[in-house]
Amino acid sequence: MHKHPYFILLLLFALAFPVLGQGTITVQNEANVARKEAVVGVSWKALKARYPALDSANFRLIDSRTKAEIPYQLERVGEASVQNLLMQVSVPGKSSVRVTIQKGKPAPVTAKTFARYVPERLDDFAWENDKVAFRTYGKALEGTKGDAYGLDVWVKRTDKLVIDDRYKRGKYHEDIGDGLDYYHVGQTLGAGNVMPYVDDSVYYSKNYHRWKVLDNGPIRTTFVLEYDEWDVNGLKVTAAKKITLDAGTQMNRVEATYRYTGSTNLPVAVGIIKRPEPGQMLLDEQRGVIAYWEPQHGPDGITGVGTVLLTPVTGMKITSEQLLAQSTSVQNEPFVYYTGACWNKAGVITDAPAWFAYLQAFKEALASPLVARIN
Repeated sequence: MHKHPYFILLLLFALAFPVLGQGTITVQNEANVARKEAVVGVSWKALKARYPALDSANFRLIDSRTKAEIPYQLERVGEASVQNLLMQVSVPGKSSVRVTIQKGKPAPVTAKTFARYVPERLDDFAWENDKVAFRTYGKALEGTKGDAYGLDVWVKRTDKLVIDDRYKRGKYHEDIGDGLDYYHVGQTLGAGNVMPYVDDSVYYSKNYHRWKVLDNGPIRTTFVLEYDEWDVNGLKVTAAKKITLDAGTQMNRVEATYRYTGSTNLPVAVGIIKRPEPGQMLLDEQRGVIAYWEPQHGPDGITGVGTVLLTPVTGMKITSEQLLAQSTSVQNEPFVYYTGACWNKAGVITDAPAWFAYLQAFKEALASPLVARIN
């Protein structure tokens, strides 16, 4: 029987795009622990190579099991073109989820991550997700009474974004129902900043002097902070810190790159400020986890802070000011670690054992990340 050319064209199209006209992606979880609302990505270039008809402005992602639409983001990493497709998915332990790509306008995605430069508050740079918020300090604060070297935490008990509202009302030290800033940083590393550490001394840089946002939500925000040259025990060092915060997590990913000449490795330390009153601590050198459950701060509650290192730990210690995890940074290569916080009044992580367990499970998940495969 003679087949009409139009029929042959339809057949070829169906073979090329067998599932609802676009394609599928499988997200695999090899760990025993379920991953809830985790962000995972696939290369946009590879996805377009497999499905060339895919229109970046006209597709939806559907969980094949639940038929629910999956929120996504086209990640650019500071480039003009799309680099990755990010998806926020939940995958049971030792299981997989099949994601169907369908033609059509996606449902609006509520922004769950955000960052911005805050010139109206002495060059602050602030960022947040649906769990917690942070800020660090800029050039305009240097030399003032309120200057601080470490990372600051803004605790939250809402999944809404709060940074703009708090700065606008100018009363972020008061809790009006969504949380507040009561964390103290001072002349320490605060909530997990990293600095060179030589001969038992932290060599603090000045505050960041330049910034660049690479992506800004809705489910991942990434930015870079740059630090001018400072002296590290006779070594002239500059630094850039790339920070990534995904929706649904308490933890930032930090990539600190140190540039200098004359030496191949630079000792560094990640630190958490310690309060005068007794708190609960975890220093796990084997897993590379340090954690602190602060003492009660009156009616404000309790903040938990924790850091997870990926590089070998050369030592951990408790000084009069802070908890320190020591490691080594390689010249011109990113030193990667994770740091974050929680608040007991958010009602999710409410005591020290739960916070310590969260961090240990987080470290285990890093060893077995979700893998997205284009079918």
